[in-house]
Amino acid sequence: MRRRFATLLATAALSLPLALLPAASASAAPADKPQVLSSWTQTSASSYNAWNAARNNQGAWGAYGFDWSTDYCSSSPDNPFGFPFQTACARHDFGYRNYKAVGTFSANKARLDSALYEDLKRVCAAYSGATLTSCNATAWTYYHAVDIFGVAPAKVSAGRVTQSA
Repeated sequence: MRRRFATLLATAALSLPLALLPAASASAAPADKPQVLSSWTQTSASSYNAWNAARNNQGAWGAYGFDWSTDYCSSSPDNPFGFPFQTACARHDFGYRNYKAVGTFSANKARLDSALYEDLKRVCAAYSGATLTSCNATAWTYYHAVDIFGVAPAKVSAGRVTQSA
C-alpha cells in the first residue's frame, strides 16, 4: 500500500509541471505558412506544380490549415470550348481564399490574377493554330474578368451563391 501511494505521489509530482505549461494551440499553423502560401501562388510553372502536388496530398499539409475548397471557375465554364481550365481556376480559388483568410488579399490580388492567366496560357500551349488562338483569347477573357470583377471567393450557402465580405 505504501509503495503504491509513493508511486502515485511521484507520478503526480512529475506530471504537475507539464500541466502548468501553457498548451500549444492545436490549430496554430506552422510559422512558415506565409512563405508556403506565397511559394504556391506565384506565376511560374514550378509554383503551379508545387501547389498541384500539395493539392494531391492535402493531408501532409493539414497543420497549415489551408482552405482547399473551390468552385473552380465560379459562374464561368470550367472547361470553356473544351479547354481544361478547371485546375487553374482551383489554384486561383486557393489563393483568393487563403489570402483573404490571413487578411492580405488586397496586397496579393494582382499576382493571383496574373498567376491564373499564366496557368491558363500554359493550358493553351498544348494547342496550335486557330485552336491556340481561340484558347489564348479565352484565357485573356478569364483573366480580365477576375482582374476587373474578382473581389472575393464566392460562398455557396443554402443553394445560393454569394460574395464573401
